[in-house]
Amino acid sequence: KFMMNGAVTLGTMDGANIEIREAVGDDNIFIFGLTEKEVANYQQNGGYHAYEVYQNDERLQKVLNQLVDGTYGDFRMIYDSLLLGGDTYFVLKDFADYVRAHEDVDKAYRDQEKWAKMSLMNTANSGIFSSDRSIEDYKKNVWKLTE
Repeated sequence: KFMMNGAVTLGTMDGANIEIREAVGDDNIFIFGLTEKEVANYQQNGGYHAYEVYQNDERLQKVLNQLVDGTYGDFRMIYDSLLLGGDTYFVLKDFADYVRAHEDVDKAYRDQEKWAKMSLMNTANSGIFSSDRSIEDYKKNVWKLTE
């Protein structure tokens, strides 16, 4: 729905974002974070330590510390999940690239002609996400139904 209304996606390469990128092209979407291969490598071989990422990024420390210092209330469960629970979704590993992507968004938005083109490309290419097409895909590929 966002895409149909001209929103420009900012996200990781998973889920619908893969199809959105295919539809609009690399110039009309903002992707950040680990690649599928990098995620698979960490999952299979280990080597990711969320606390090390936290220790090496002052911006990340500030953000996470605000979860437990009373700035926004007490979000200790989230803090502990990310730092002590293994950060299953590599949120902390993606943080620095997320910040970079936000800088790219800001730069693109300041160029109103570029932003308008990106928005138009998203709207123009959103037809692939119609309900009819989605249901047809589910019918064939998920539910394995024939007519």
